[in-house]
Order: sequence, then C-alpha cells, then structure tokens
Amino acid sequence: MSTMPGTALQRFAAVALIALAQVALAQDDFPGKKPIELVVLFPAGSSADVTARLLAEGIGKQLGTQVVVVNRPGGGGAVGYRYAVAQTPDGHHMVWNSNSISTTYHTGMLPFDYKAFAPVARVQTETPLLFVRGEAPWKTLRELLQYAKSSPGRLTVGNSGTGSHTHMSAVWLFRAAGAQVVDVPFNAAQVVTGLLGGHVDSVIQLPGALAGHVKSGAVRALVAMSAARDPFFPQVPTARELGVDVVAELWRGIAVPNTTPPRIVAKLENAVRKTVESAEFARAAEKLLVAPAFLPGTAFGKLIAKEDVEIAQAVKALGLSKNSK
Repeated sequence: MSTMPGTALQRFAAVALIALAQVALAQDDFPGKKPIELVVLFPAGSSADVTARLLAEGIGKQLGTQVVVVNRPGGGGAVGYRYAVAQTPDGHHMVWNSNSISTTYHTGMLPFDYKAFAPVARVQTETPLLFVRGEAPWKTLRELLQYAKSSPGRLTVGNSGTGSHTHMSAVWLFRAAGAQVVDVPFNAAQVVTGLLGGHVDSVIQLPGALAGHVKSGAVRALVAMSAARDPFFPQVPTARELGVDVVAELWRGIAVPNTTPPRIVAKLENAVRKTVESAEFARAAEKLLVAPAFLPGTAFGKLIAKEDVEIAQAVKALGLSKNSK
C-alpha cells in the first residue's frame, strides 16, 4: 500500500491549517465589508416590511455594514422561506420569520419545517384582537359567545386568509370557548372593509389594522389574545382574563440557514438585541403599534418548537394539513 511522502503530507497539513485559519478569521471578521441581506416575506410598505427596515438599519449600524431588505412575498411566506433556506450559510442571508414558518409547512406549502433555520432572536410581538362594529349588539366577549352558542354557525368571523395567523387565532379562540362560528377569509386589503361594510359580524386582526377605527368609535375591540393586556389597547381584557385559556401572539424575528456557524449567529443575535433594546427602535415601533419583545436565540427556538406542535394540531383540525389531503 502506498503512503503519502512526508513532505507531501506536511504540505497537505499546512494547507488544511491555513484553510481552517482563513475560515476562523472570516468568522471573526464577520461581516467584513460584505452587505447582509434580510428577506422579508411581505410586500414593500406593509407593517412587517416597515419594521424590518427599521431593524435592518439598526443591525447595520451595530455591525458596521449595510443590511439590505429584499421583499419576496407569496405563498403565505413560502416563497421567501424557500429562497432564504437555499442561501449560503455565512450570516449574510437572514429571513424575517414569523409563526408562518409552521403554518406554511403543516399546510404543505413548504417541504421543510422550522428546523431548516437557526433562530437568531425574536424581535417583536403583535396581539390578535377580536373586533366588532361600534353599533354591534355585543359589548363584551361574553355576550358575543352567548349569541354564538345559542345560534351555532351564524356568527361570522373574518380573517386575513385561510391558514393565516388571524385565521388560526379565531379557531383557537372559539374552539376553546366551545362556540361554533363561520370563518370568512379575506385578503389583507379587504378584511377591514369587510367588517366596516357589514359583510361579517366580527374580525380578528392585529392592532395597527383597526386602531384608527376604534378611536373614532366605528369599531369596538372585545378581547386580546395575548398573555398580558396589549400595551396599545390596555382597556381590552385578555381571553384568559375572561376565562378562555388562549394566547395567540404573532411574533416576528430573525433566522438564518441552520448550518450557519454559531459564532456568526451569536454576533447577529447581539446586534439584534442592541437594536431592539434601543430607544430609537422603541419609538419607531410604538408608532406602528408593535411591541419590541427581544428573546435570545435559544429561548426563541424553544418557543418556535412548542408553537409548531400547536399549529400542527390546529391545521389538522381545520382539514388543511398536508397529511389530510
């Protein structure tokens, strides 16, 4: 059996050491002068897009490089996730992820689940709220539920589309309350007008969608589906306060392809933390009715894993599961 000559073996070892040293140096110097791409799953100008751009600016300042927002909407987030997961795992490609990573997988829109990404950090949360028109006869959630239970299948509840987070939130709320309702999917641009125009009895939406109409009295919020009262609707009780054990907060955060080196993930996490905890980000988020809610990568990953199980169950119950088709 032939063996590698001593000098050749030494050269090979030297080259390997140099390569490893270059990789380590590249990680230490991350991000260098190369810009970072942040994939946003929604169109430019949306609330999710605006907050992503605020975050990108802050991360860029922390890391001393440019963070470029790239919008890749479609498929409830599936288009953006497919693109992001295929990028080089070097820290220069991030995705603005949300609960949709589980929804899109369990409805069969993605061939991979949340484990395809390494969680960097949670950034913010938004509270789904149940709204009715100002002239509606129901002043409280209890009154609404009494009607829904006495007239099964008559109360209509609008959402932002089949399989959307607002749809899932409605399912969780009314199933937990033991009421049978009719879910009515709209696209994001139609759901508010659907309620105001009387096409549905109620809707579940995020704070920014109807805040102005609540202020004018045209719309009333009956319940918040958050762990604590929403800071932008402090007068609205949570579902748990009213005896319905449901929490369905929408979160948004940062993730990268799962083979991204831990050292780089840690640098990104630190940059996100400093940005989210800054007074500048807090002021901007408040204007958008978004609550900064930093969570480090490890805790964020545990949250995603726990929620994935709950979303899988809800999707299956609705008959939307890829395994039920």
